[in-house]
Amino acid sequence: MSEDPAAEAGDAESDEPDAAAIVDALDHPLLLFDGVCNLCNGFVRFVLRFDAAGTYRFAPLQSDVGQELLDRHDLATEDFDTVVLIEGEEYYTKSTAALRVLRHLDGPWPVLFPLLYLPRWLRDGAYDLVATHRYRVFGKKEACPVPDPEVRDRFANRTFE
Repeated sequence: MSEDPAAEAGDAESDEPDAAAIVDALDHPLLLFDGVCNLCNGFVRFVLRFDAAGTYRFAPLQSDVGQELLDRHDLATEDFDTVVLIEGEEYYTKSTAALRVLRHLDGPWPVLFPLLYLPRWLRDGAYDLVATHRYRVFGKKEACPVPDPEVRDRFANRTFE
């Protein structure tokens, strides 16, 4: 038996893992991000760098796992203007998601968590401003990049071929 329940979650006819089974097997907080956005991919690399404990898992919003989670939480499956943090049965979006992630990272980043107490309209207004212009300022990729081999196990959607 594999030590990774998600790796066993494929169907009998293919080696492709079933998104619903992968989601059911998740046992870590998961960060959904826009897989083609350079800024979003930079945030994922940042979290990987400062998450020595390996707290977070990742999936692009566009992936089967991302779409399954969005659907389960009744979130729009075609809106990629936000990161979504899934913690158990709860989810958080925009600035709340980002600040909740920062509070568990190594280094000075947890000191930013109290910004959560600013009014949401202010935090999310700043977030929306960046999100609206992120492709123009930071660019975008044609497809979700393949993660480096040493961190692939931190990504919920494991089909990278």
